[in-house]
Amino acid sequence: MSASRYTYLGPEGTFTEAALRTLPEAATRELTPMVSVPAALDAVRGGEAAAALVPIENSVEGGVTTTLDELASGEPLMIYREVLLPIAFALLVRPGTALTDVKTVTGHPVAQPQVRKWLAAQLPEAVWESAASNADGARLVQEGRYDGAFAGEFAAATYGLTPLVTDIHDAQNAATRFVLVGRPARPAAPTGADKTSVVLWLREDHPGALLELLQEYAVRGVSMMRIESRPTGEGIGRYCFSVDCEGHITDRRVSEVLMGLKRVCQEVRFLGSYPRADEVTASVRPEMTDVAFTEASDWLARCMDGRG
Repeated sequence: MSASRYTYLGPEGTFTEAALRTLPEAATRELTPMVSVPAALDAVRGGEAAAALVPIENSVEGGVTTTLDELASGEPLMIYREVLLPIAFALLVRPGTALTDVKTVTGHPVAQPQVRKWLAAQLPEAVWESAASNADGARLVQEGRYDGAFAGEFAAATYGLTPLVTDIHDAQNAATRFVLVGRPARPAAPTGADKTSVVLWLREDHPGALLELLQEYAVRGVSMMRIESRPTGEGIGRYCFSVDCEGHITDRRVSEVLMGLKRVCQEVRFLGSYPRADEVTASVRPEMTDVAFTEASDWLARCMDGRG
């Protein structure tokens, strides 16, 4: 395995690259752009890279389905870090292009909902076509295939383009969440501000099946931060669930949740426990602390010993 190589969703100039460069270790790694999320992750699975940074969630559009599906299938991988990157777009054009010259625009599909209102107001006649990434859209503009691309302003220099309009975003405080993914290993030590991710498959579809999963979290006071259903490919109505929750696998309340899920689910894929990018510490009720679980376990042992 190449321990010095990280892959990311390319080409050069993507928001993913910008997010990756915020990690201190990126300065000492070879950063290799890949044509797609599956390609970036397959490089890790195949031992060609130590880790890959890929987008997983957007505050406007929700989950990045390609990443969610890749993490739920194939050889298991684990999340070790997350990065939150504020997102604002620039309309990149070839030098000399005026706003009235822009008839065709491109960008990643996730970008479109974030600039739709601006586009309708400023370029109502422009035709949108999706690109593999925002940076790839910039490359296509450089090649003359489109008049403008919605991408990060930082991508302009890479592709010899001009940022015609900057700071474009329909939603204030828009952000994208990225995850650093590697091969399975022991999770990092808990920090007190952690997140745990899993993928869950129902044992069987029956009334209340989803409620059973939710109760495993609720009765132990573990807050779910995200839950999304994804089709399994096994037929209409067959879904798995991608879930993030507060806490670390070594927290008693979280480990009890995972054991409960393992009992009631057909399959549980552990995707990792890792530090939260926002560094927010979980609020834990007194009866759900590790101390409370230990005291309850000790009391049960005394009962079984005739000392209860």
